[in-house]
Amino acid sequence: MTNGPKAIGIIMDGNRRWAKARRLPTFEGHAKGIQKIVDVMNWAQVRGVVQVTIYAFSTENWNRSPEEVSYLMELFGKFFAEHLSELSEKGVCVRFIGDRTLAPEDIQEILKETEEKTAGGTKGTLVIAFSYGGRPEILAAVNELLEKGRQNVTKEEFEEALWTAGLLDPDLIIRTGGDQRLSNFLPWQSVYSELFFTETMWPDFSEPELEKIFQEYATRERRHGK
Repeated sequence: MTNGPKAIGIIMDGNRRWAKARRLPTFEGHAKGIQKIVDVMNWAQVRGVVQVTIYAFSTENWNRSPEEVSYLMELFGKFFAEHLSELSEKGVCVRFIGDRTLAPEDIQEILKETEEKTAGGTKGTLVIAFSYGGRPEILAAVNELLEKGRQNVTKEEFEEALWTAGLLDPDLIIRTGGDQRLSNFLPWQSVYSELFFTETMWPDFSEPELEKIFQEYATRERRHGK
C-alpha cells in the first residue's frame, strides 16, 4: 500500500472485558492479548509499516491490584523470553519507552537484554510503551532540559529529550475495546495522527480489521494544518 501509514500506534484495550465475557479469569485475557503483539507486527510489516508502537502498560497501571501487576510483570518477562529469537530473526528492533525504573529489577534486565539483542534489526521497529505516560514523559523532558540549564529550546531539541527520541510520530493510532480517548498515549507525538476506534476487544483484533482500517486511512486527506 503506497499511501499507507509508515508508523502506527495501538492502544490494546479490552483484555479484561474479553475474559469477563467468556467467564474466564482476568489473567486469561492478558495472556491472550499479549500473544497478539507478534501477529500485529507481522501484519503491519507486510503492509509496509516500519514502526509499531504498542501501549502495553501505563504509569497508571501500577495502581492495579498487586496480584494483577505481579502477573503482568511475569507475563511480559515470559513473552520476551519466548519471542526474542523470533523477533531477532525477523529483523525487528525492539525498543521500550517509559519509566522502566518503576519495574522490578529482573524485568528491567529483560527489557535491556531485549533491546541489546535486537538492536541490529533493520526490518522494522517494535516500540513497547511500558510504564509509559505521556504527561510523565513531557515532565521528564522538561526537567532534563532544566537540569542542563536550558531556558529556551527548539521543537527539535525538546523532542530529543523525549523518551521517543529518534522514533517516528504515528501516522495513525488504533484503539480497541470501544473507548474513544488516548488515555495519556503519545500526546506530543499524536497531534496529527489519524485516529481509529473499534469496538473489538484486543484479543479478537484480526488482520482483516487492520486491513479495513488501512483502507479507510488511505481515503483520508492529511493536511497537517495546511
